[in-house]
Amino acid sequence: MQIIEFQEELLSKAIEAGFKEAEVYYERSDSFQCMIFEGEIDSYETSEEGGLGLRGLFNGKMGYAYTEKIDEDSIPFLIESAKANADVLDEDDGSDIFGGSKEYANHSFYSEELAKIQIPEKIDLIKSIEKKVLAYDPRIVTLNYCVLQDFAGDRMLANNKGLSLKEKKNGLVIFISAVVKDGEEMKTGSFIKLTRDFGSLDADKIAKEAAEEALSHLREQSIPTGKYPIIMRHDAAASLLATFTPIFSAENTQKDQSLLKGKVGKKVASDVFTLLDDPFHPDAVAGSNFDGEGVATKTRNIVSNGILETLLHNRKTAKIDGVETTGHAHKASYKSTLTIAPLNMFIAPGEKSKDDLITSIANGVLITDLSGLHSGTNTISGDFSVAAAGFHIKDGNISTPVKQMTIAGNFFDLINNIEEIGSDLNFLPGGYGSPSLRLKELSVTVD
Repeated sequence: MQIIEFQEELLSKAIEAGFKEAEVYYERSDSFQCMIFEGEIDSYETSEEGGLGLRGLFNGKMGYAYTEKIDEDSIPFLIESAKANADVLDEDDGSDIFGGSKEYANHSFYSEELAKIQIPEKIDLIKSIEKKVLAYDPRIVTLNYCVLQDFAGDRMLANNKGLSLKEKKNGLVIFISAVVKDGEEMKTGSFIKLTRDFGSLDADKIAKEAAEEALSHLREQSIPTGKYPIIMRHDAAASLLATFTPIFSAENTQKDQSLLKGKVGKKVASDVFTLLDDPFHPDAVAGSNFDGEGVATKTRNIVSNGILETLLHNRKTAKIDGVETTGHAHKASYKSTLTIAPLNMFIAPGEKSKDDLITSIANGVLITDLSGLHSGTNTISGDFSVAAAGFHIKDGNISTPVKQMTIAGNFFDLINNIEEIGSDLNFLPGGYGSPSLRLKELSVTVD
């Protein structure tokens, strides 16, 4: 049964069965992943998954059901399951089905050129990268990971109010983790690249960056524990932002799980800090023209020069706060209920390079990697204490890598203590981005 035909029949039968209004959300994705080890394919995986969710208003309550089977037999199953789900809810939460936005962007998240690249060509590329990394320097002894993954998918949303939306997306990620050894000292360094432009991938350039990242951590030294001015490199800053994103959700402020409750219109960060969510940013491989409820997405300033402009809303939280939805309703999959999440959230770049920021520090630390972010952070209080890798900055230059560090602070304090922002905006695969940040200070503990 074709998906369009199935959606139409399911919606029609749902209304006949007593649903006041109903919505069908379909999603399909496939991916390919290949890991190389010593010139051979270590693992090779293709996957395809998908399904469909029904959401409908029955007796004043919003019920959900989903299935992986798109056939005639699934229609009564979905309807009865959604009814049963609605019946067990305690109360009407005010949810309803969205009729549609006035207009939608027509941005493409799908590269036809990438879709034409065959698997052998992808394998040849990742094999070539591994070979070039290993040949770059004799101190590079192995690669923990040498992985290429690509993904593609499409999703559709239709309801009984006449709304019918669809879009396709694809992308590719390369992840390298190299191990280096010098005497008794062993270190690792990782590199990640995401793109929709296969032709832009340069094996020599990727190998050089991955190799030099790993080699840079050799010959580490200790520095005294204390408070230091900090340069937080773009990737470390983006991973910290990703961890603390829940503070910007209206769902969390309404549950008293974010200290940003009641702060819209007020100063919450440094004057140089502007935070945006741009579903169409060309450097990210995430994004969408519509959210999980079918609301049109748009570029929004979350924080402008330190002032909190808005929280992230879906239609339910917007109704509670008496504002318009920001188009951030999120469905993790066709199986999921609605939550809130950004699309491509990033800190707006400044004009100075990362090197310019480094030269402004007489005695400080460059943080390049953070680990233990989920166990060492509290998104309600904003406190964090996490393991970090990085370098001692002395007289405006990178001096030496620093032995295992722990950095500690508070995210709300951190965004208030940003003194300058670099120009090197970079995105992680999940759609979080940041340039390098110069922070007034953080506590650094060296083991």
